Amino acid sequence: MTEIIQTKQLVFAYPAEEGAAAVNALDGVDLTIEQGSFTVILGHNGSGKSTLAKHMNAVLLPGGGTVWVDGMDTKDESLLLEIRRQVGMVFQNPDNQIVANVVEEDVAFGPENLGVPTEEIQERVGAALRTVGMDAFSLHAPHKLSGGQKQRIAIAGVIAMEPACIVMDESTAMLDPCGRREVLDTVRRLNRVKGMTIVLITHHMDEAAMADRVVVMDSGRVVMDGPPREILVRMEDLRAIGLDVPHTVELLRGLREDGFDVPLSALSVEECAQAIIKSL
Repeated sequence: MTEIIQTKQLVFAYPAEEGAAAVNALDGVDLTIEQGSFTVILGHNGSGKSTLAKHMNAVLLPGGGTVWVDGMDTKDESLLLEIRRQVGMVFQNPDNQIVANVVEEDVAFGPENLGVPTEEIQERVGAALRTVGMDAFSLHAPHKLSGGQKQRIAIAGVIAMEPACIVMDESTAMLDPCGRREVLDTVRRLNRVKGMTIVLITHHMDEAAMADRVVVMDSGRVVMDGPPREILVRMEDLRAIGLDVPHTVELLRGLREDGFDVPLSALSVEECAQAIIKSL
């Protein structure tokens, strides 16, 4: 597969308070994201996961090492616009990304800034709203929508710029369970149907279970990297760095300790239920 994002020995430190030494938020991160993949990056608060996300479309620039987006070095200012064409960001609070008083105008904002012709903008806006299931709300006021609907509008605004990759930085953290499900269904469809590369930054284990790959960060470093069925069953390792484990894994571990022959790798609720039924 083709690489869309690559980091090499990436280092970054935020400015320290006067008299204090700077601490690296990222400390030598080597990571490759493949085109068309769905990667979840997990970590507790302060692990470096959001700082890493902001390097993926040059919101932040490396203090050391290098980040490439589709082969372009993010430190090259002349490539900034093209880098942001390739990688779109969706942030935690959709209110911070919504800039217009009408949904369709908000979704059109990004393509307009890229200089896309008016007729093409109209086509992109319609297609993006249909993709996220919000075309019926094109003339609505964004501030009257639910949190999940607002986040889907924010995603539509990124889709309308036609990036190769969407990075979602804790984009479900402020949503209720219904809103989270709406957004995650949209993200999964973008990846599976549209072939769009998705990088999802989160601390929700159930979100990690739906990905192709899970990357776990701690103290600015990548400490685990692999398929969800290999990473999310490492209960002791995950808890040691302040992360929970999926409820399904916890349940299955308890059943195994009680003598039931069940696999820990049944991550979804449906898989877990089937495994329990089969063991009875």
